[in-house]
Amino acid sequence: MSAPVILRNRSFAAAWAGQFLTQASARVFQVGMVWWLVGIVGGDSPGRQSGLVLMSATIPAVALVPVVSRLISRCDHRLLLALTAATAGALAAVGAALSATWALPLGIICALALLMACCQAVFDPCLTTSIPELVADEDIESATGFQLATQSIAGLTGGFLGPLVVEAIGTTGLLGACASAYLLAAVLIIAHRFPHQPPAPATSTQPQGSRHVLRKLPSVRHMLLCFTAANFFSTAVFVLMPLFVRSTLQSGGATVSALEAALGAGTIAGAALGPRLPLRLRTVGGAGLAATSLGLAAPGLVPHPWVAALGLVVAGVCIGAIGVRFVSYFQRRVPPQDKPAFFAIMQALISATLPVSSLVFGALGDVVPVRLLLLVQGAGLLPVAWAAWRVAAHLDTPSEERS
Repeated sequence: MSAPVILRNRSFAAAWAGQFLTQASARVFQVGMVWWLVGIVGGDSPGRQSGLVLMSATIPAVALVPVVSRLISRCDHRLLLALTAATAGALAAVGAALSATWALPLGIICALALLMACCQAVFDPCLTTSIPELVADEDIESATGFQLATQSIAGLTGGFLGPLVVEAIGTTGLLGACASAYLLAAVLIIAHRFPHQPPAPATSTQPQGSRHVLRKLPSVRHMLLCFTAANFFSTAVFVLMPLFVRSTLQSGGATVSALEAALGAGTIAGAALGPRLPLRLRTVGGAGLAATSLGLAAPGLVPHPWVAALGLVVAGVCIGAIGVRFVSYFQRRVPPQDKPAFFAIMQALISATLPVSSLVFGALGDVVPVRLLLLVQGAGLLPVAWAAWRVAAHLDTPSEERS
């Protein structure tokens, strides 16, 4: 039995470490700032303020799709990954310097969230596109699993540390830690070449635009739309959980960290189990989203920390399994010349509702009981699960896609 790809391939290991550092830093910043606004600063409208921060952090993945697609198609992937990580580190360092002299207003926090998210909006799809350059073909699914698991590990680590760090050393320390992690990621990536990178870019085959790519894959397009709708409800948890901890559980940052860790741990387990599940795509997608809805609604029914943690673990397992199975399918299904455009539009589509979700659920959290919003969140996923079941049935029998 061969060693895991991360132990056999130093370049992939460096990219893995860089991914972890950048994505963990993004989560540390977002979750830490949200808890600073909700649990430390307080005020009359913490839900709206935290929603604005998360909205700012999700807009670039949607708005920058054409730019991201062109950059990934035309630029050296290793250099692009290192440059975006270094830029995010510089932004975080500036934020730390400002925070050391005066309290950051909401506008500055939102601007930092927006600009750092612009860097991440380039980094994430570029790394996904780079997997075939980092590993051999037989390792693509394993590497994809590592990548998705890393995203989950980074989310777990960042979500766990964010509230604790901001309570311990404030916004200055939080931003300084993020800056250090981003810059270290840039150094790791630029120091290792991608072994399977083609010697010269293919100029004869021009990558097609995002719309043309999805037009050739109708069932894939419909599946991405299902994930877009699912994300509107599922990602509201990042706004609702801090409000739930503060208003219903009346607890502090340690509880927020524990619940973030529960969701992240479940997602890691799901990403590890996903490739091994002997289930068809429609079962993974449809039944997985249905189970996710139950997990997210559970603390609304029984407002207890252990119920919330168990529900988030269940939701995380389902989300992780869905992610690795479908991204692996897309890696093999999409033609190589179309992958930059496809993964950019995929990132945009599944993120399209995140700004709206953050703002809507954040604003509602100031006027509607959080337990009711958790039930609405879970109920909203049920029709999406039914649609995902039907659409994924076409992916299990891909004759339509060949046309």
